[in-house]
Amino acid sequence: MDYKMIVLDLDDTLLCDDHTISPRTKKALMDAQEAGVKVVLASGRPTFAMTHIAKELELEKYGSFILSFNGAQIRNCTTNELIFSSTLTPEIAHELYHISKKEEVGIHTYIGDDIVTPANNEYTDIEAQITGMPIVEEVDFIKAIQEPVVKVLMVDSPERLVILEKKMQQQLEGKLNVVRSKPFFLEFTEAGVDKGTSLHHLIQKLNIQQAEVIAIGDSYNDLAMIKFAGLGVAMGNAPDDIKEIANYVTDTNMEDGVAKVVETFILNKMLHTK
Repeated sequence: MDYKMIVLDLDDTLLCDDHTISPRTKKALMDAQEAGVKVVLASGRPTFAMTHIAKELELEKYGSFILSFNGAQIRNCTTNELIFSSTLTPEIAHELYHISKKEEVGIHTYIGDDIVTPANNEYTDIEAQITGMPIVEEVDFIKAIQEPVVKVLMVDSPERLVILEKKMQQQLEGKLNVVRSKPFFLEFTEAGVDKGTSLHHLIQKLNIQQAEVIAIGDSYNDLAMIKFAGLGVAMGNAPDDIKEIANYVTDTNMEDGVAKVVETFILNKMLHTK
């Protein structure tokens, strides 16, 4: 199969533990783009927290895309056009806030380029460190959220969220998409919106076939795109249940796992066909 697109989760997949791209991985991705392969970034991160990585990989030069907020937005890196956007109504955000109070977990969302929370906590601090976005505390969270938001996160210990995830998936089935992106982040987006459905939307626009897509990820919010892609790849540092679903398991994010996939399935095959 000649692959035309490679879709990459960021944290613990494309990025090393220090949030940088390794030289080997960067070279492999630049070589792939030079050969005409689209490189698409797909993350739970807000768009703001992905643009510097898109610039480092020169996605605007090669006409590629960012799938941010777990697929709730798709942006063209060349034109900066927003080609897909999904939001939650203020009423839904308010309902999730009331649930978070009842369940005694933290909550945050985004307004503009700010992280907004009723009370800062260690997990929202982690989000700020990952994204580089400032935290704004709004004690009256309901009053602060009067416009649609792209997604809402409930945050707490991994042990707590494993239980809450199952409960919320049952309680909100058909109403919202509920998935953990990190062990301590439980994310809520519009029903039917995830990295897989957004990827499907994107390839239809580009006339790329499902079988021509590689998707690489490490976490539960990557499952939809791993299942959707022609070649779904789990990182070596992914949980075992994600590895079991993937078509292929590569090395960890600290062992150039992404580079090895690009080299094996794209670059080496190109060399052999010349």
